[in-house]
Amino acid sequence: MAGTEGRNLSTDRNTAAASERGTTTIADTVVSTIAGIAIVETEGVHSLGRGATKAIGAVTGKISGGSGAGRSVKVEVGEKQTAIDVAIEVEYGVPIHELAHRIRTHVTDAVETMTGLEVVEINIHVFDVHVPEEDDDSGDDAGSSSDRGSSSRVR
Repeated sequence: MAGTEGRNLSTDRNTAAASERGTTTIADTVVSTIAGIAIVETEGVHSLGRGATKAIGAVTGKISGGSGAGRSVKVEVGEKQTAIDVAIEVEYGVPIHELAHRIRTHVTDAVETMTGLEVVEINIHVFDVHVPEEDDDSGDDAGSSSDRGSSSRVR
């Protein structure tokens, strides 16, 4: 993760909170699953992750009730804080800056409420825009450019 200096995050893979009666350990995968579910539940997000990660997440999400979403989210967890990186595909027509704000709000609320960790950073990489009409294409238009011969489509 870029820019992690100065955030006082532990390099441990798990976070442990000590109390009078023992410790509570929260694994990175727990935070990434919570964040992933909060992200995919945000209106305007089409999908989480890319390529194989996206496909695996879709399959495991259907099988395990959504917990596969966390595998597409990268987190760094310290003793008291966490930072999150995510790549998403957005629905066409959704204002991306507003969506990013909603994602940050939903993820922060979910992670902080469920784990007690302070979310110090959420980096969102929008890698694609989903256009619903592309799902409906049956390939009929794909061959139409060959019907026009070798002439240019634009002038």
